[in-house]
Amino acid sequence: MGWSMKFPFCFRAYGVQSVWLKVAAIICLTFPAAAEVSVLALGDSLTQGYGLPPDQGFVPQLEEWLTAQGAEVSLTNGGVSGDTTAGGLSRVAWSLTPGTDVMLVALGGNDLLRGIDPDVARANLDGILATADAEGVAVLLIGMSAPGNYGADYKVRFDRMYPDLAEKWGVPLVTDFLGALRDAGATDDSLRDYVQPDGIHPSAVGVELIVNAVGPEVLALVEATGNVNPD
Repeated sequence: MGWSMKFPFCFRAYGVQSVWLKVAAIICLTFPAAAEVSVLALGDSLTQGYGLPPDQGFVPQLEEWLTAQGAEVSLTNGGVSGDTTAGGLSRVAWSLTPGTDVMLVALGGNDLLRGIDPDVARANLDGILATADAEGVAVLLIGMSAPGNYGADYKVRFDRMYPDLAEKWGVPLVTDFLGALRDAGATDDSLRDYVQPDGIHPSAVGVELIVNAVGPEVLALVEATGNVNPD
């Protein structure tokens, strides 16, 4: 009786009894690779990476960070410079291509710049989250913090819409996309280290701070799919 074993764990039998043939038929195993998690980042110029080299924007830095944590991910940059919550709502359905597992929603900055009624922005974001929910796509909602120049009532209504919607749809929330810059102790004098000359868009260093803050929340959604390879 002779048999040989070839890796990985595949047995080939020669002239053995039927019992060994049956063993040989069922014991050859294959181990498919874990499916890659597809993440869509739906946003505006902050997501798109305005003013930065292609590999230094929010999406590529976030993908690199997630990969370093052992995540099997592929990120799609769905950032459109100048986009509002209305623009995001108009394109979310076709942006959620088949196979999308996770969506980051980071919109509202241009609504602020244009002074759009927070109730309008809220309705648009609600529509985006409803679309994701219908498609079975996990969402991380990333908010913005309104300045005080539109008045206290505007600020309260704008800032409140993100936690309200996160609670309504049961999705995790990052309160403020740019919050990591303030948390780092950026003052008016030192802010130039974190933003571009326009004073609005983060520099590559600023994006790194943002990714370090947002990354763990994204990773948690990716981990929920089971596609993380721990060291």
